[in-house]
Amino acid sequence: MPFSSSSAASLVARPDFFTFDNGPKPALPFAQAEYDQRLSGLRKIMTEQSVDTVVLTSMHNIAYYSGFLYCAFGRPYACVVTHDNATTVSANIDGGQPARQSACDNLVYTDWKRDNYWRAVLSLTKGKRIGVEGDHLSLQQRDKLVDFLGTTDLVDLAGATMFQRMAKSDAEIALIKEGARVADVGGFAIHAAIKEGTREIDVAMAGRNAMELEIAKSFPGSEMRDNWVWFQSGLNTDGAHNPVTCKELEMGDILSLNTFPMISGYYTALERTLFLGEPDEASMKIWEANVGAHELGISLIKPGATCSGICAEINEFFAERDLLQYRSFGYGHSFGVLSHYYGREAGLELREDIDTVLEPGMVVSMEPMLTIPVGQPGAGGYREHDILVIGEDSAENITKFPYGSEHNVIL
Repeated sequence: MPFSSSSAASLVARPDFFTFDNGPKPALPFAQAEYDQRLSGLRKIMTEQSVDTVVLTSMHNIAYYSGFLYCAFGRPYACVVTHDNATTVSANIDGGQPARQSACDNLVYTDWKRDNYWRAVLSLTKGKRIGVEGDHLSLQQRDKLVDFLGTTDLVDLAGATMFQRMAKSDAEIALIKEGARVADVGGFAIHAAIKEGTREIDVAMAGRNAMELEIAKSFPGSEMRDNWVWFQSGLNTDGAHNPVTCKELEMGDILSLNTFPMISGYYTALERTLFLGEPDEASMKIWEANVGAHELGISLIKPGATCSGICAEINEFFAERDLLQYRSFGYGHSFGVLSHYYGREAGLELREDIDTVLEPGMVVSMEPMLTIPVGQPGAGGYREHDILVIGEDSAENITKFPYGSEHNVIL
């Protein structure tokens, strides 16, 4: 237990790290058996690559293997996994929350002196062949790892852990389906809030509030954080990740609805094109083409298809309509432990350079986007987004909010 005293002697006695199991654990996002199975998969990777200890440092992998999603705020975190134990390493500023949220053990490091984090990590490691995440470990932290752990025998397990995360368990899929449902709730709230003169921020808040109320009702034991909406209008629709502004909506505006609920670190999304008032002929033609690409893409997502193969067919669809040059990004990506600042599973993106074969248990989006520059007929960003779960013989579309002009022209 930590303690406080003003005496110089007690300052010297303060620990470098300690355990702090402060109160009972709440229900974690998944059962203990789920985390045990994930760790078993990681230990199989360790055995295959003759790794003694894995030091995970990313938000997504720590959350995936332990249940604890950290808030860095300038401090490092870890989940140290050996062949017989797993322990999260957290900063003293977080108190007992990391221990309560970890499905494994927890060790707290103090900031009384620099690098107590690495002293805590060292106390948990076994052997000298260390698995790390090469896509997350900074050069500075790598040097400290080598210095404190006394080894240069590092094995990059970022790719192997990513491929493990790409195959979702039944429990993960159930949570993702609930997330898609909550995203739809936010979408309908946004649809109802759209009117001339309303600001983007006001519409966005309506969607976010609706999602958070739904999460609080459906998941009363979950941590509430990081649910958000990007609602864009007019010129602001040209980028998929453009921030919300205080711009007032005008008749004739193209609109982009984007809801992102976060349940226990699991991101889901709904994205739709809308118009405030009847779109002109040029805009309608581009919108219908993007909807056509969206429907084609949905039909192509099935077990056995390749990411690059799906991409090639949609590219051909756009090229036939002289629209391929307006495509903004790849046509979809994986879902799971994911947010706008952690967790990308790059091996499961629908792009020309990704040849991954779709398999049962994978979850991917279909989200074509066209951006027509200002000054051209139909200027604006057009985007639709559905989430699909790959099954044994087909794919299930778990997004229910309608797309297209029949529902999404606001008069």
